[in-house]
Amino acid sequence: MNMYRLHCHNTEELYDFIAQHHLAQYEHIFVQVAANKVDQLELRKMIGLLQRYLPQAQLFGVTYGEHFGFDDKFFICFTVFEKVSVHSVLLSYEEFANELELVTYISDTLITEETNLLLLFTDQNSNLHSLIRHIPLANEKTVVIAGRINEGERLFSHEGFVTGGMLAISFNGSAFRVQSSHPFLWEPVGTAFRITKCSGNKLYELDGKKAIKLLQRYLGKEFIDRLPFSGAEFPFIIEKNGHKECLSIVKVNEDGSIELNGYVHQGEKVKFSYVHLTSLVWTISDELNKLTKKYTEAIFFYRSIAVQGYAYPVLEQITTTLEQVAPTFTPFIFVELVIKDRDIRSATFSMLALSEGNQNGENSSASVSLSIPEMFQGVMTLANLMSTSSREMERLRVHVQISQSLFEHNTDIVYSTDLHGNFTNVNPAFEKILGYTKEEILHTNALKYMHPNDVPRVSRHFYRALRGKIQYYNLEIPTKSGETLLFQIKNVPIIVDGKKVGIYGIGRDITEQKKAEEKISYLAYYDPDTHLPNRTKFMEIIDEQLEKAKQKNRKLAVVFIDLDRFKLVNDSIGHYAGDEILKQVVQRIQHVLPAGAYLGRFHGDKFCLLLTERTDSEGVFKTAAHISKEVMKPIVYENKEFFITISIGISFYPNDGVDKHSLLKNADIALNRAKQSGGNRIQFYSAKMNEETLYRLEMERYLRKALENQEFFLCYQPIIDIHKGVIVGNEALIRWRHPKLGLVRPNEFISLAEETGLIHEIGRWVLVTACKQTKKWQQLWNQQLFVSVNVSARQIQHEGFIDDVKQALEQSQLSPNCLHLELTENSMLRNLHYSIQVMKELQQLGVGIAIDDFGSGYASFSYLKNLPVNILKIDRSFVEQMHTNSSDIAIVKAIITMGHGLGLKTVAEGVETVEQLELLKMLHCHHAQGYALYRPVTAEELSTYVTVRSK
Repeated sequence: MNMYRLHCHNTEELYDFIAQHHLAQYEHIFVQVAANKVDQLELRKMIGLLQRYLPQAQLFGVTYGEHFGFDDKFFICFTVFEKVSVHSVLLSYEEFANELELVTYISDTLITEETNLLLLFTDQNSNLHSLIRHIPLANEKTVVIAGRINEGERLFSHEGFVTGGMLAISFNGSAFRVQSSHPFLWEPVGTAFRITKCSGNKLYELDGKKAIKLLQRYLGKEFIDRLPFSGAEFPFIIEKNGHKECLSIVKVNEDGSIELNGYVHQGEKVKFSYVHLTSLVWTISDELNKLTKKYTEAIFFYRSIAVQGYAYPVLEQITTTLEQVAPTFTPFIFVELVIKDRDIRSATFSMLALSEGNQNGENSSASVSLSIPEMFQGVMTLANLMSTSSREMERLRVHVQISQSLFEHNTDIVYSTDLHGNFTNVNPAFEKILGYTKEEILHTNALKYMHPNDVPRVSRHFYRALRGKIQYYNLEIPTKSGETLLFQIKNVPIIVDGKKVGIYGIGRDITEQKKAEEKISYLAYYDPDTHLPNRTKFMEIIDEQLEKAKQKNRKLAVVFIDLDRFKLVNDSIGHYAGDEILKQVVQRIQHVLPAGAYLGRFHGDKFCLLLTERTDSEGVFKTAAHISKEVMKPIVYENKEFFITISIGISFYPNDGVDKHSLLKNADIALNRAKQSGGNRIQFYSAKMNEETLYRLEMERYLRKALENQEFFLCYQPIIDIHKGVIVGNEALIRWRHPKLGLVRPNEFISLAEETGLIHEIGRWVLVTACKQTKKWQQLWNQQLFVSVNVSARQIQHEGFIDDVKQALEQSQLSPNCLHLELTENSMLRNLHYSIQVMKELQQLGVGIAIDDFGSGYASFSYLKNLPVNILKIDRSFVEQMHTNSSDIAIVKAIITMGHGLGLKTVAEGVETVEQLELLKMLHCHHAQGYALYRPVTAEELSTYVTVRSK
């Protein structure tokens, strides 16, 4: 790791510096820029130069409107890493529905298991404590630093300027070491003030008095004139969830209220505070001693505006000393700094000592002595006096008010009972909240005011408290008006002169808190506008379904849906109206979702769909197309029509990924391809699957029109009597001539016809056409001529198949014994019992049943005796090698012999040589067909041939 720093006035100096230090050769560079009184043109020029010559660098900069310790326009720091990768993202708050969605995006985009440092900088007066609380820590060493710049200053990165948003930067690497120090050095002083009137971040009254009056009284008019700088120097301290937080006074409003940089609530207490110089010096001295004992390559020093005032000379001394330890970058100043490591807290400054690797060397040359200017010795003495006096006053105040506060001033209900549970006292809050007066309730039993089912449980807690064990429990208490409130109760024993005389009870009304928790819990997992699962919840759904898919060996489809150019809608009619249209879009999508589908909203106008059923590529494509078609219908809002299109990206488990992250990433890649192609498209992640699916869908469309357009025709391949040499029948073979595709092979469309159900309509046409043609030929030249028609597994399993056969025979007047139906072994074995029933009914009609491709199936010999068949067609694979392979001769002979034994006719398929024909004749095979005899030809060609031959 190396740090290079440059003070400069123009881009020429910057270019020379980059070239001189060969910075372009480094892969991982983090650039920090402090710009001093620079106009926007100069700044854009500088950013452009950095982008041009260091495109790999991650940039973070702040513009300042006044001097920050030097006269140059730019103070630039280049930190070069060897093993650490730096990533950043510029975010606008408008892009996210809520704070949790923003945090989730940062987490998914920037944080990995190797993230040791995360920087978050904003230009908005947002609640950094709340924001940073939801940021997950990647590991136990991760440090998160959030800073807010002053009003009038600007944040920028290589992506541009931050306006109403945030810049997030992560540092990732297993070798990256961060030694950090973020002390809370504000010392509370004086009395505590109770907030008696407030709204959000606005404070109206303290202890019942106008907040502005108290500011003037305690801090003077000069304090108000110097805001917001003075507000950061002397902030309020408030304790929340056991942690102290700083609330800086940002400004004073005309109505007498004061604005803070965080939210407050009525009843909370605040104190004025200041940076304790002695604590600052001691803390820095300790940290410097630690740094000299550890290997440090660079230091980032970010400070609060609180130390820019009276503590600034001390800060200069600190900066000088840090330079002796390692190269240091210090100019950045923030109105507020909030840190998250083991806990969350405000910080006076943040010092980050960085290194790569595990070197154990010491920075032995550094001096750790801090000399405090003599003029500040008196200020430090005064600070110690204020601190000590404040602590003494606080102790005295607590002792005086403790009894009064417990009862009179407590916003919770407080009561006392005797040893029998009868009320002996209640506080005003008890009367106000539950609606009973003190006179009504005193000397009555507490058990009277609760639900009978709770009496045994509360009694147990009562007696445990009397035995000296503090009790905590939740209890629903009906008010006098009948409303039921939920309280968190605490019971402690009352001890007088060593004897227990009763119990104290304190009850906090947590009814609204419970509702808020339930609402927060809902908002944590669901989008408030559409009520769809949000990203967090949807990730859980994907995890659950992936686990099920793995167990059951099923496919899943992950589908990203993004509304095309929806920003134009928002910009033209406003976000509220845009949200209403978005809800209509969601309703339309939900209306057409298939079973087993899960829809979630990731952010903005981006949705994710998980499909768990019908997840073949065609099924998913049809679902996506159906959604797209539904969304494209006009949407009417306030008598105006809007036309919305969507882009869709699809990935499949397990083909495109086996975990949620890879599936989502690849679906997103597919979505981006769809949008780059102009939008209003459906795109698979797999290009091959995309092409295959589109091809099959196109084929299906053509296939549905083929019968209507008379594109099918039949070819006939004659079957001869081997011993007589005459044609005894023909096998009908379907062919498809498409005007665009040309001649389509049967193996390219038969399986598709079966999948789509078109095979039944096509099969009926083949039966009728073949039977009619055969009847014509019988009338012309052979009354016993038969025709063989292939039947698929789907056809024979169809309930209307026998009726189709009867209808074909009736229309053609063909004798049933002249129709042979060819079935493969596999098609018969699918639902064998039903197949046998159908075959028997066909035989009863007189129709011949042939087993096609005999010998190539699964259970030929074991099932043959049970099958009602008339003909065995020997598979061509045995016939082809018969004259060269003795094993094939043996198989063919066995089949023929078995056929004779069972009284079945045998037909050899694929006869291509005279030698094969002679062997079959010798083996006493009945019939044969193949190219050596006749090729498949059209009805017209075969008619012509037979007519010529007969003459």
